[in-house]
Amino acid sequence: MKRIITLLLPAALWLTGCEKANIYVDTSAIDGSAIGEVSGIWPKGSVQHVNGDIIIPEGKSLTIEEGVTVLMDPSAKPEVVVLGNLYVLGTAENPVKFTVDEKYRTEENAFGGLWGGILAPASCEELVLDNAIIEYGGATTSDASTSVKMGLYKNTAGEALPAIWFNNVKGKLVVQNSIFRNLHEDCTYIEGGQIIFASNTFYTTGVTGGEAMNFKSGCLADVAYNLVYSTNTNALKLSNSGDRNPQAYIIIYNNTMLNTGWRRPTAKGGSVWLEASVRADLYNNIFANTRFGIKRDPKKPEDSRTKISHNWYYGYDQATVDQFQPGNNDVVGGTNETIGKKAGDNDPKFVNYPLNTSVNNSRFDESWDFHLQASSPALNAGTINFTRHFKDGITMSNGITYTSPEPSVYVGAQGTRL
Repeated sequence: MKRIITLLLPAALWLTGCEKANIYVDTSAIDGSAIGEVSGIWPKGSVQHVNGDIIIPEGKSLTIEEGVTVLMDPSAKPEVVVLGNLYVLGTAENPVKFTVDEKYRTEENAFGGLWGGILAPASCEELVLDNAIIEYGGATTSDASTSVKMGLYKNTAGEALPAIWFNNVKGKLVVQNSIFRNLHEDCTYIEGGQIIFASNTFYTTGVTGGEAMNFKSGCLADVAYNLVYSTNTNALKLSNSGDRNPQAYIIIYNNTMLNTGWRRPTAKGGSVWLEASVRADLYNNIFANTRFGIKRDPKKPEDSRTKISHNWYYGYDQATVDQFQPGNNDVVGGTNETIGKKAGDNDPKFVNYPLNTSVNNSRFDESWDFHLQASSPALNAGTINFTRHFKDGITMSNGITYTSPEPSVYVGAQGTRL
């Protein structure tokens, strides 16, 4: 496929005082190096070296095809600013990778911070990550950062960037079949949009804070079949803060959360956190060895229409089980919940995962298998009697429609291995 790249002069707004050169060097017919403004197609199987901040201009799009490796230069700590649209279209066999050179993928850098993140302000109408691997991001901003100069994210120096920030209440965001790992703080920070998060995996993230999925006002989201392992704080932080319309309404079903919340120095949640009049529905989720059950901010609680049912709780030790109990430490109760009273109650019977693994462990073993054994009591503990936002799908301008997956009667993200 012929490569199409458009290079434009960056806006003076962010270039003033910036020492980075505005160049695009095509090193071969396929591979290349990028800095400045980019759009068009990064073709299948290519390697793109990002040597400085890149911007997809408003009104333009960048499509990244399957098997592309996007190598970030740790000395430049690049940010990817999406003023237009971004479509990352990997496959299961050939995912797109946002990463750093192999020599930087060390234990010392296990929590990333080597490049910024993918930052999409209100001008971004569509962002898709399908079969992508996002790793080693979360660099801390400075006064010289493009994001600070453009007023993006929290618009201050000293902030560790999320891997993805999206901020368009009328926009469309789909993140599916992707892996987020080795990240410094929040994996995602979402401030509006029609949203699907499905079949993703999150692990080795967060040093002093940080959630896997952080939703604010303006979000209508379906969140399903995600595996979240040992985030520093919550798997999901749900809030209606920000005064955007519509009210945040997040539907969360068939997810598996393990060991979340324990590495945070101070206790604030540990699985799902509810606050500031967010409306949330939570069904069919497994909470295994999470620091708490679903928890609310007592001073700014969730919307009274919130529904919680058919979730499954397992704790290896008594302290964990005690922190699941509704009413304890502002833990929220539901209906038809499976919550035991004793350590070891309700073993979900994962195919291969030692349930006595330390709750402070942040390293992920690729041999673990969180499918349910055929004898698991969790296989018929869920419900399908609820409505999700995007049963009929979200259609992008490129003609691709993404549909939130059907719920399952089992609990958790993976069911039995086929």
